[in-house]
Parts: sequence; structure tokens; C-alpha cells
Amino acid sequence: MKKFTKLAVAAVSGAWLAMMTTASFAESTMEKIVRTGEMTIAVQTQGPPVSFIDKDGKRTGLAVELAQMMADDMGVTLIVQDYDWKGLIPSLLSGKADFIAADMTPTAKRSMQVVFTEPVFYSETIAFAMKDSGYTSWKDLNVAGISVGATQASSWADIARDKISNAELKEFAGGTAQTVQALTSGRINAGVSDKATIAGFMSSIEGLVVLDGDISREPLGFAVRPDSTHLLFALDNYMGLIRADGRLDEKLEYWWNTTNWEADHK
Repeated sequence: MKKFTKLAVAAVSGAWLAMMTTASFAESTMEKIVRTGEMTIAVQTQGPPVSFIDKDGKRTGLAVELAQMMADDMGVTLIVQDYDWKGLIPSLLSGKADFIAADMTPTAKRSMQVVFTEPVFYSETIAFAMKDSGYTSWKDLNVAGISVGATQASSWADIARDKISNAELKEFAGGTAQTVQALTSGRINAGVSDKATIAGFMSSIEGLVVLDGDISREPLGFAVRPDSTHLLFALDNYMGLIRADGRLDEKLEYWWNTTNWEADHK
């Protein structure tokens, strides 16, 4: 009996040692970036001013430029992969991307799948409609018979579902551009997005207006896989560095707080 116990203990100890040895040799995301000299990000296909293709066919935007700046300072090549909003987290978890560079809210539900950086910037969630709609405030939309659109699987959809619960929510894949298109074609009465994103559409779509009042203010950050601890610390550290030297504020002023980027990219 004692001999059997010793053998069992030895077997368990051996299995544990093997598991720990295997784990210790598993390549981390940062080690993979260093080895390959490439850092891959997942971005939303068309989500100006965070990520989009500009008039010259160039991929750009706030998140793209921040990631590019970090890659340049690291001395690695940035690889950008496009996804619909609902495809961002699956692309990360499947290993296709090293991190998500998007205006993503760190909700409790998403945090069950991925790990978020400290907030990189903040977003005011607003409602928008056509000027002749008769609506003045986002609260006017909280009525049965009104249809409100938002990006599929986004925090905007969650906020609309919570704050404008009496209206019918319609979700659209592909980002805010599809929601705006649904509005201008008369398929919905209003939409929900963030103030900076809608500012980019207002200059090109006559009659598009932001309704009074912020529905909410959300922190936004980048996301990594739960096992990418080194990369998470590196991202937080880098955002702290460029916040201190002024480069982050410069990017936010150009891309997020104003529409200055339109003159160069639309």
C-alpha cells in the first residue's frame, strides 16, 4: 500500500513537473513579437476616426497611429488586420492578432474573455438623427414605435438597450457607417454612437444632427489575451510615456477632440 502511494505521488509530481516545464517554455505574445519583429493588431474595418481607409487608400486613424508609434519605438513592423466589430475579440482569442486597437469599452462581460489596458481615452455616447426628425434630446427616443440603430455587439447597443429601452433596437454589422446609412435611407429613426465618430459624418451628410445630452461617458482601451501579461504591461507603460511627453494629447486633439483630421484624410 505504501509502495502504491509513493508511486502515485511520484506520478502526480512528475506530471506536475512536466506541466510546469511545458508552461515555462511556452512563448509569450511579447516574445513572439520580439522573435518575428512583427506586432499584429486587430482593428475595425471602417470606424473613423479610430480606424479607416482614407481618400488615398491608406489605413489610418487614432488607434492605428498610436499602435504605429509604439511599433516604431519598439523597432518592429506593424501588421494591421481588418474585422467587423463583432469579429475583433474572436480574432484576438484565436491568436490572429496580438491585441485589439479599437475604441472598445472594458465592460464586465468583455472582461470575462479579454484583459483591457488602462483607459487610453474617453468617449461620450450620444444619439443622432436627421434635422427634420422632430427629436431634440436623446430622451425623446425612449418611446414605443421608434427604432434606434447601433453597431452590432457594441457598447452603444448595450447602452441603447438600457437607456432607450422602450424603443426598438436594430443592430448593424460593419460599424457606425452602416447605422448612418440606415438612418439616411429611412430604415431607422435615430442612431447611437460616440460624439467623435458622428462628428466625422456630419460634415459630409447634410441634415445629420447630434441630439441634446450625453447618454453616457465611457472609458476606452485596447485589449489583449489573458495570457499576454508582458504585452499588457508594455501597452500601459507606453501610453503613460506618451501621455507624459505630450504625444498622446497631440493625437487625441487631432483625431478625437476635433475634426482636424478631415482636411487631410477625407
